[in-house]
Amino acid sequence: MTAPDEKRDGATPETSGASTAGPSDGGTSPEGASPDESALAPATPTKPVVAGDEAAEAEEIASEKAAERGLRPGQSAKNFWPSAKRLVREIGPERKYLFAAILIGFVSVALSVVGPRILGRATDLIFTGLISRELPPGASKQEIIDGLRAAGEEQFADMLSGMELTPGKGIDFTSLYQVLGLAVGLFVISALLMWLQGLALNRILFRMVYRLRRDVEEKLHRLPLAYFDRMKRGEILSRVTNDIDNIQNTLMNTVTGLVNSILTVIGVLVMMFTISWQLSLIALAVIPVALLITGVVGKKAQQLFAQQWDATGVVNAEVEEAFTGHDLVTVFGRRDQVAERFEKENESLFKATFGAQFVSSLIMPLMMFVGNLSYVAVAIVGGLRIVSGQITLGDVQAFIQYSRQFTQPLSQVASMATMLQSGVASAERAFELMDAEEQELEQEKPGAAAAIREGRVEFEHVRFSYSPDRELIRDLSLVADPGHTVAIVGPTGAGKTTLVNLVMRFYEVDGGRITIDGIDIRDLTRDQLRSRTGMVLQDTWLFKGTLMENIRYGRLDATDEEVIEAARATHVDDFVRQLPEGYETVVDDDGTSLSAGEKQLLTIARAFLAKPSLLILDEATSSVDTRTEVLVQNAMNRLREGRTSFVIAHRLSTIRDADLILVMEAGDIVEQGNHEQLLEAGGAYARLYRSQFEGAATDLDAEDATADEEPATTTGGMSTGF
Repeated sequence: MTAPDEKRDGATPETSGASTAGPSDGGTSPEGASPDESALAPATPTKPVVAGDEAAEAEEIASEKAAERGLRPGQSAKNFWPSAKRLVREIGPERKYLFAAILIGFVSVALSVVGPRILGRATDLIFTGLISRELPPGASKQEIIDGLRAAGEEQFADMLSGMELTPGKGIDFTSLYQVLGLAVGLFVISALLMWLQGLALNRILFRMVYRLRRDVEEKLHRLPLAYFDRMKRGEILSRVTNDIDNIQNTLMNTVTGLVNSILTVIGVLVMMFTISWQLSLIALAVIPVALLITGVVGKKAQQLFAQQWDATGVVNAEVEEAFTGHDLVTVFGRRDQVAERFEKENESLFKATFGAQFVSSLIMPLMMFVGNLSYVAVAIVGGLRIVSGQITLGDVQAFIQYSRQFTQPLSQVASMATMLQSGVASAERAFELMDAEEQELEQEKPGAAAAIREGRVEFEHVRFSYSPDRELIRDLSLVADPGHTVAIVGPTGAGKTTLVNLVMRFYEVDGGRITIDGIDIRDLTRDQLRSRTGMVLQDTWLFKGTLMENIRYGRLDATDEEVIEAARATHVDDFVRQLPEGYETVVDDDGTSLSAGEKQLLTIARAFLAKPSLLILDEATSSVDTRTEVLVQNAMNRLREGRTSFVIAHRLSTIRDADLILVMEAGDIVEQGNHEQLLEAGGAYARLYRSQFEGAATDLDAEDATADEEPATTTGGMSTGF
C-alpha cells in the first residue's frame, strides 16, 4: 500500500491512485513543526514558533511565497517571447495538421482575395456598357476620343482612353453573368475551405491543450512535498484549471483568425500592387501607425493581464482556504475578517480585469479610425486617377475593397495581440509549474526490492533540514526490529512526523542513510518502497464512492470477500451492517453522515486490506471519543501484528505496550526504552506522562473541591448545587 504525501492542505497529487488510509494535515512544516504534533497534554495544540526575528522572517517567507505564486504586481510576463515560442512548440506532434491547415487557409484566402478583382471586372462591364450605349455606333474609340479633345472635353476624353469601349453597344450580359458566377463560385469554395481549416486548427488546439493538461497532471505527481508546502492549494488549482482554460480560449479565439489574417494581408497586398503601386503605398502608410498603437497599448495590456491571472490565483486560494476551514472560521467568529480579506482580493481582481479589458478594447477602435483615414485617402486619390484615365472604376472599386480587407486583418491582429498577452501570461504561469524542481531521480538497484523480507528499519547517522540555515535532525541513529512497534513521542516541532516523512521518502535525507533489511531506501523506487508501507493518519480521507470502493482503495484487486474480511477485522462491519445500503452506501470526505471514529476505522480497514510489511500510525486516535478509541486501538493492534510499526502518539496511554518508545526533542532522541523503563528513569518521558495523567487528575480534584464549597440551593426538597 502506498501512503500519501502529506502536507498541510491534505494529500498531494503524487499519490493519486495509491492505496492509502488518507492524507494528513500533519505534514512537517519547513520549521520542523508538524501541525498535528500538539504538546503531549490534552490542551489546545500550539502553533510552531518561528525562531529569530519574527517580523523579518515573516516578511521573507511572504516574499518567497509570493514569488512561488508568480505574483508580479505591475509587471508583465517576464519572458513573453520565450513563453510564446514554447507554447507554439507544444503543437509539435500536430505539425502535419498545422501544415495542412495553413495550406488550406492559403488556398481559401487566395480565392477570397481574387473575388474583389473579379467583381471589379463586373463593375467595368456595367459601366463601360452604359457609356458605350450613349456613343455613336460605327465610330471607333480613337475617333470619339479625338472628337472630345477637339471639343475641349479633355477630362472625359482621358477617362474614355482608359476604358474598353464598343460604341453603340450596351452591357454585355453574357460576360457579366459569367464573371458574377465565377465570383460566387470562388466565394463558396473559399468558405468551404475556411470551414475545413477551422476543423483542422480546432483539432490541433484541442489536442495540444489535452497534452498540456496531461503533462501538468503528470508533473504534479513528480513534485516533492516541499513544493506543496510552499504553494497554496488554490493557487495550484488556478494554474491547472483557470490558466490552462485561458490558454485554450485564447488560442481558440486567436490562432485561426491570426493565420487567416496574416495570409489575407499578404494576399491582399499582392493584389493591391497589381492594381496600383501608388495607391498601395497610401494603404501601407497605416502599418507604422498600427505597430505604434499595438506596441503602446499592448504593453500596458500585457501588464494588466499578468496581474489579472495572478489575482485570480490569489482569489482562488482565498476561497479554497476559507471554505476548507469553514467550520473553524465559524467557530472563531472570523467570517467578517474572511469576507473583508476576500473583498480586498476580489477588488484587486476586479481592477486588474477591468483595466486589462478596457485597455485591450482600445486597439480595435483606434485601428478602425486609422483604417478609415486610409480608406478616405484611397477613395480620393483613386477618384482622381479614374478621371485622368490612369485606372478604371472597377479597379478602384476593387482596390477600395482590398484596402478595407487590408486594414481589417491588421486591426484583428492588433486586437488578438492583446488576447495573446493574456494567454501567454497564463502559459508562463503553467510553465513555471512544469519547470519546478522535481524529486530526485529514482536509482533502483536490481534485486534490492526482492531482498526485503523481515522489515528491519535502521537510521544510520541521519541528518536533515528543511532550510540550509536551520538543521532539524543532526545525527540520528535508531533500529526498529522486525515485527516490533516503535512509538515516537515528544513536543511539537521535535521532528516526529519528519522521521516517517523520511522513511516514506517524502523528503530526502541530507546525510546518513535509512535502510530496510540492510537495503538503502534510495536503492528502491518510491513505488517499491511505498507499496510495502501502510499509513494511517490523524485526518481521514474518503473519496466519493461506496464504502466497498473506499476500503478496496487499499488494494484494488481485492475481492468483495477480502474487503468484508478486512472490515470485520477492524470493526467496520459492525456499523456498516446497520446502514440501509450496507457496503454500497455512497460517502465522501465532506458530506457524509459517518462519525470521525467510523471514518478512522474505514482508513484502518483500508490499510489492513493492503497487508503492508511496514506500518506508520500518525496519531490515528486523537480525534475520536474514548469508546471509539478502544475500537480503533483494537483495530490497530490487529493491523500491527507481525509488522514493523512506527506510531506517532500524543496520548501516551495508546503506546504503553510499544516495544520501543523514542522521546524526541529538537530533532534528537533524548530517551529510548519501553514504558516501564522510561518511567523508572524519571526523565523527559516521565515528565510528559505525569503532565498528562497526574496533572489531569489534579485538575479534576480541584474542580470537585470547588464544587463542594459552592452554596446549595434547596428547592422542593431537592438540594441543587449551582
